[in-house]
Amino acid sequence: MRSGEPIVGWPGPDGVPPQVEAAAERPASPWRPIGMILCAVFLFSISDVFAKGLGKTLPGFQVAWLRYLLFFMLAAMLAVRAGSVPWRSRQPGLQSLRALCLLLSASLFLLGLGRLPVAEATAISFATPAFVTMLSVPLLGEVVRRRRWTAMLLGLAGVLIVVRPGAGAFAPSALLPLGSALCGALGIVVTRRIGDRDPLSITLFWSSGLGLLVLTSGSPLWFTAMDRGEVAAAALMGLLYAAAQLLLILAYRRCEASFLAPFSYAQVLFATLVGYLAFGALPDGVSLLGIALVAAGGAYTLRREGFLGRLRLRGGRLLRRPGYAGRI
Repeated sequence: MRSGEPIVGWPGPDGVPPQVEAAAERPASPWRPIGMILCAVFLFSISDVFAKGLGKTLPGFQVAWLRYLLFFMLAAMLAVRAGSVPWRSRQPGLQSLRALCLLLSASLFLLGLGRLPVAEATAISFATPAFVTMLSVPLLGEVVRRRRWTAMLLGLAGVLIVVRPGAGAFAPSALLPLGSALCGALGIVVTRRIGDRDPLSITLFWSSGLGLLVLTSGSPLWFTAMDRGEVAAAALMGLLYAAAQLLLILAYRRCEASFLAPFSYAQVLFATLVGYLAFGALPDGVSLLGIALVAAGGAYTLRREGFLGRLRLRGGRLLRRPGYAGRI
C-alpha cells in the first residue's frame, strides 16, 4: 500500500488508483507483469527501510513530504505524456477528499514506521482490505458474501495478533499504521465513488499535488535541515518509491488486477527480510503467526475476486461493475 503504499489490488496510501486495470485481459504469458509486481513491492520495502532510517533524525511529516515530492514529479510526467490538463477533474470534491485520506494514510504509516519494525508496520497496514469490506456495506451499499467476510475476519485476526491490544507486548505506536489502514480504506471507498469519471493521470496528479501542497504549507512547523547523507538517503528513497509506482502502473496495464494483486502480499515477506538485514529486527513467533494470517486472508480474498471476475467473462471481455475498484 501500502506499507502505506498502495498495493493496487487493494489501493493504499499513495497507491495507484484502480483505473489502471482498464479492463486489461490476462496475456498469454503473465510472467512479465508478475515480475513487475514482485520488483515493485521489493522496491517499496527498501524504500521503507530508508524512510525508517530517515525517521530517526527527521520528523515523520518531512519524510512524507520528500516522498510526495517524487510522487508529484512522477504524476506530472505521466500527465504530460497523456496530453491531459491534470487539474481539470469532473469530481474535484471527491478527488480532494481522496487525496486527503491518502495523505493521512501515508503520514500515519511513516510515523508508525519510525517506531515499529518494518515487517510489523507493513503487516498492520494490510488491515486495509478488512476496513474496505466493512465500509463498503454502509457507504457503498455493496453486498458482502460469507466467504469474503471469512477472509476479512482472518486477516483482521492476524492484525490483532500483531498489535496485541491489552497484552504486555502492546505498543501504542501500533495504532499509527492501523489508523493508516483505516484512512487508506476511506480513500478506496472514495476512489470507487469516483469510478472511471477521471483518467489515471488526473487522479494521480490530484493525489500527489494536493498532498504535496498540504505538507508544504505546514513545513515551517516541522522542517529540519538535512546533511548530505540524509539528502542522499532521501533521494534514494524517493527514486525507489517512484520506480515502484511506475512498475505497478505498467504491470496493471498488462494484466487483470484480480490476478496480480495477491502477489503484492509478498511485500510482507520482503519487509521482514529487509528489516532484518537493515536493522537486525525479526518479528517474534506470535507476530509471524499474525503476519501469515494477514497474508492468507488477503490472498484468499483477492484470488476469490479473480475467480468471480472470470465468471463474468463473456466472449473474452471482462464485464466490470461501474466504478469497480478491485484493489486499494
